[in-house]
Amino acid sequence: MPIGSDGRPLLLAVSMLYEDAHNPRTEFPEESIAELAEDIRQRGVLQPLVVHPADSDGRHQVHFGAKRLRAAILAGLHEVPVVVRDLPADRYAQVAENQKRHGLTPLELARFIRAQVDAGDSNSTIARQLGMNLTAVAHHLSLLELPPVIDDALKSGRCTSPRTLHELRTLHGDSPDQVQALLVSGAEITRAAVSAIRSASGKAAPTVSNGSSPDTRVAQANAACDRLERALRRIKLPDASTVAAPELIALRSRVEAINTRWLQGSACQTPSQAER
Repeated sequence: MPIGSDGRPLLLAVSMLYEDAHNPRTEFPEESIAELAEDIRQRGVLQPLVVHPADSDGRHQVHFGAKRLRAAILAGLHEVPVVVRDLPADRYAQVAENQKRHGLTPLELARFIRAQVDAGDSNSTIARQLGMNLTAVAHHLSLLELPPVIDDALKSGRCTSPRTLHELRTLHGDSPDQVQALLVSGAEITRAAVSAIRSASGKAAPTVSNGSSPDTRVAQANAACDRLERALRRIKLPDASTVAAPELIALRSRVEAINTRWLQGSACQTPSQAER
C-alpha cells in the first residue's frame, strides 16, 4: 500500500514488518504478551507502531512497538496502524520509549549499557542520556558479572535491585557461606538482609565519594581502556615502503606515552592509593 509522509497512521500488513535486532527490549514474557493481545482483541491497537521507511524488499523495521506487534499477531490481526518516520537508529530513544510504557528489566538495561560502553560511549554520557547517576550505571553493569548463584536470584525475580545485587556480589567474595545461606533459605533478599550479612562479617558498606564510587571509577577506567585498545588497533603505521604521515606517527606516539605514564604511575602506588 502507498505510504504517506504526513505522519498520519496507516494500516500495514504485519507480514511487512520486522523487529529491530538491536531492540534494547529482549525479554517478552508470554503472560504479558497474552494480556496485551486480549486488550487488543477488545480495543484494537490504540497506539500506532513507529516504523522506518520500507527497505529494498518493501518491508519496514519497527522502531517503536515490537511488543505491540507480537501481541497483535497473537490476537489474530493481519494489519496494524503504523506511522512511517525516517528516524536515525537512536538507541537511547528506544530505551526511553520502553521505560515509559513497560520498563525494561534491570538485566535488559544492563545489556544496553554494556552495548553502549562497547560502542564507545562514556559512563557519563550513558548516565546523562538515561537520566541515571554514575553509581547506578556501575551497579547495572555489575549485573552482567554476577556469580551464578546470585545471577539465579536475579533471573528468578527474587531480587531485581541492581544496588542490592551489587552489594551482595561484593559480599560474596568475602563471605560466600553467609551469602549462600541467604540465597538458599528462601528468605526475601532485601537491603536489610544484605546489611545483616555485612555487619556480621565486619565489612563496611560501600561508600560513594564525590558522587562516584570506586566501582564506578573502575567501570569508567575499563571503558576507557576498551576505547584505547580499539583506537590502537585502528592506528596502522604504513610499512617501510611508504611515507608515514607525521600526524599519524605523533598520534600513535602520544597514545603509547599515555599508556607508559599510567603504568609507571601504577607501579609506584600502593593498592589503596591506586583506588583513589
